Amino acid sequence: MKTRTPDRPDPRPARLKALTGLRFFAAINIVLFHFSNPKWFGFLAPVVNAGFASVSFFILLSGFVLAYNYSARARTGELDRVRFWKARFTRLYPIYLLSLFLSWQVLPVEYGAHTRFMFWMGMALTPMLLQGWIPELATFLNTPAWTMSAECSYYVVFPWLASWKRPQRVRPHLAKMAGVWMLGMIPGALYVAFNPDGIAHPDRFSYGPWLQALKYTPYTHAASFVFGVMLASLDEMIARASRLRLWLGVAGFAALFGLLKLGPMVPYALIHDGLLMPLFGCMILGLAGENPLAFLFGLRPLVFVGEASYCLYLMHFAMWNLIHSSHVLERLGLSRFDPWISYALLIGMALLALYLVEKPAQRQLRKWMGV
Repeated sequence: MKTRTPDRPDPRPARLKALTGLRFFAAINIVLFHFSNPKWFGFLAPVVNAGFASVSFFILLSGFVLAYNYSARARTGELDRVRFWKARFTRLYPIYLLSLFLSWQVLPVEYGAHTRFMFWMGMALTPMLLQGWIPELATFLNTPAWTMSAECSYYVVFPWLASWKRPQRVRPHLAKMAGVWMLGMIPGALYVAFNPDGIAHPDRFSYGPWLQALKYTPYTHAASFVFGVMLASLDEMIARASRLRLWLGVAGFAALFGLLKLGPMVPYALIHDGLLMPLFGCMILGLAGENPLAFLFGLRPLVFVGEASYCLYLMHFAMWNLIHSSHVLERLGLSRFDPWISYALLIGMALLALYLVEKPAQRQLRKWMGV
């Protein structure tokens, strides 16, 4: 029987279940951000009010998870780039395409909001995952889908990022990560310094072409993805059972809550992306370990719904509109339970989409594409 040589990296690292559980909380927080009043949630109101930050977390986590799973192979030249890109396509595109079909009710709104040229540009670019490169079209048709435009651009360069030499010492690597963090804060800092849209106090309800570019384009979020890739290298240097991970996780959650609690005292343009990278990193390192915090987030029910976090995130906007435009809750006499019943329906629909669409479509596409 063939045995693996001791120095060869395991191509299939252990699954980090706690991070899947955390994905559910990040996804549901985005739902609440879009469709709730933060004041309903008491002391958690600052977290819900800053639900947009969960998107930055997802981008950083994406870089971490991909590097965690593929970096060992990339460093030894064993990562097939074309196969990797095909695998990402089969994983992401079926639900992405479904979310666009479910957004058909938004077409008249988009038609009236843009010039004819820009409307048809949006119709052409959005199915190709390219809408995010044009700020005016970034949220075209399905608002949350802009992130997939950004993510796909990062996937293109990921095989080269993942092939970076593994760091030998912690301190120099932390210094490099700090440099990426500071680079990631430059777009927000420039916006605060020059205020190009002339908005006195930008917040989640503000709109301006420069703010649109800051929030939704791949350029401004690239540092978060790279930070996540580098975080995976740092993760390799810390033992899974290290007590340090627990303290990092607790400190990350506590500091994040404390920062969000400051509300408008922290410039919106900074907190939208960049500023929170180190705190997200601490949370991820904590939950990637073996400790009570990781155990809590890795409970089976959380992991079960966490598996559907991508479906929930990408479909929630369209499904919310369909639920309420159809008046189905009123017809069934359930409107008095809204919005809570709508949240439950969104989670249930995300789970159905996971098992009835995403997984079967992924299997079929992989068979066709030879992945």
